[in-house]
Amino acid sequence: MSASLALAAIGVGAAGLTVGEAHEANAAASYSFNAPAVSRTGVQSDEAIENAKQIASERGRAVRLAETTAEQHEKARERAVKLAAQRKAAEQRAARAAQRKKLLSSAQSNPKGAARALLADFGFSASQWGCLEQLWNGESMWNYKAYNASSGAAGIPQALPGSKMASAGADWRTNPATQIKWGLGYIKNTYGTPCNAWNTWQSRSPHWY
Repeated sequence: MSASLALAAIGVGAAGLTVGEAHEANAAASYSFNAPAVSRTGVQSDEAIENAKQIASERGRAVRLAETTAEQHEKARERAVKLAAQRKAAEQRAARAAQRKKLLSSAQSNPKGAARALLADFGFSASQWGCLEQLWNGESMWNYKAYNASSGAAGIPQALPGSKMASAGADWRTNPATQIKWGLGYIKNTYGTPCNAWNTWQSRSPHWY
């Protein structure tokens, strides 16, 4: 018999146990002592796994959140760029509108500026400007008060008669912008472009269009 078994036998012998019963009691005591430690170790291992899973899940959520945040930031940046471009375009349109208004309101002192501002309204590109400038230089020297006593032609475009320009505005006698609008409309309907009108004017003697 081993020493531990002997001790167990002695200890339990006082309680009236046999040697075999003492051996069984000793084995049971040994198991009951070690089993909780194994159980505790197993529980700790399961908790560690669960903690690891939770940490991994939280990290995954953090990554997804970071990706979502980055995507939101990029979309916000794109929206900001788009809005800035729209704002700039609106400011440019407003500036052009203000400049156009200024040119038309000062047409008496700067009729050529008013004509430049009105070219696009009739579908004419800036390349037509030189022809128009020369055409009306030859007709009236851009003088809205010009009047040909022999023919009755009047104004910058030398409308014949001058009253035709009333179709562009009742202020045709005093407003160069009104005269220019009528003249550009006449050129478009009759010649297509200022350069065609200018070429026709040059081909005629005496000059007219």
